[in-house]
Amino acid sequence: MFANKTRVLLILPSDILERARVLAGRTTTKLRLTVSLQIVLRALIEEGLKRADDRALLANIEEQAQAVRRSRSLARRRAGSGAASHDPPRVGGRRSNDAGHWALGRRLSPRPGDREEGRKRR
Repeated sequence: MFANKTRVLLILPSDILERARVLAGRTTTKLRLTVSLQIVLRALIEEGLKRADDRALLANIEEQAQAVRRSRSLARRRAGSGAASHDPPRVGGRRSNDAGHWALGRRLSPRPGDREEGRKRR
């Protein structure tokens, strides 16, 4: 049926999901065919995209985008106040582990005055 398909994770509020389930039940009864929640959601998305210039649709999209922006902004503020920063402390103007190579756990190039392999520093 669908030659070109992609999987998507969709997170919905429970009230919207319940309304879609009710619609699936009503259409199952009316059409006397099994109509799954996936079919209903796919149809709603497709029909919604057909009326992309509808004011109500645009208002809904704007409302959701603003809610996401507020949520992310709040999360950043919470993380910035009191929570540990991801940057390591700076020592002498440099990060304590040089150049920020945290995952590697080693510096890429030695600094002047560092010990070389096998030689002791005096």
